[in-house]
Amino acid sequence: MDKFTTLTGVAAPLPLVNIDTDMIIPKQFLKTIKREGLGKNLFDEMRFNRDGSENPDFVLNQPAYRHAEIIVAGENFGCGSSREHAPWAIKDFGIRCVIAPSFADIFYGNCFKNGILPIALPQDVVDILTEDAKKGSNARLTVDLEAQTVTTSDGQEFHFEIDSFKKHCLLEGLDDIGLTMEKASAIDSFEAKNATLHPWV
Repeated sequence: MDKFTTLTGVAAPLPLVNIDTDMIIPKQFLKTIKREGLGKNLFDEMRFNRDGSENPDFVLNQPAYRHAEIIVAGENFGCGSSREHAPWAIKDFGIRCVIAPSFADIFYGNCFKNGILPIALPQDVVDILTEDAKKGSNARLTVDLEAQTVTTSDGQEFHFEIDSFKKHCLLEGLDDIGLTMEKASAIDSFEAKNATLHPWV
């Protein structure tokens, strides 16, 4: 998993509440078990018209936000079903950070397992970040995970809280497999000792 340390990038304003996982990645795209390739269908029903053409009004289709790496959204982001395809699609599109007043619990946890930093901030702060994001591609937010800060394009800095273990995992790029591999030497020692004590196993 990619490490997350500091990110400076374009933020797409998406001030909608209750963006659920079916809006993030509709159910017809859940047939794959691969993490790659889902980005093209991120927010599919909002990004594309029924004939497959792009909806020019949707923020990620606008020139300033086509390469956004941050989303600033409304409360209860990621609600609905617990599909892990939702953070897969977000990451595959190129989004590394989502900022909102609140998140659905399962989605929030899944973000950390996929190298995405979800940041919960008070509504008044999210409103400031949304307005900053509306300035377009020349206005870039900076997210510093080590310092736990978000800084606007004009220098306003806001502190965010994060669980220390989740922070460690993102900084080191550790998913569940990576955490297990950190214990590889201890596991090898146990297996060697167990093989000596129980050779018939």
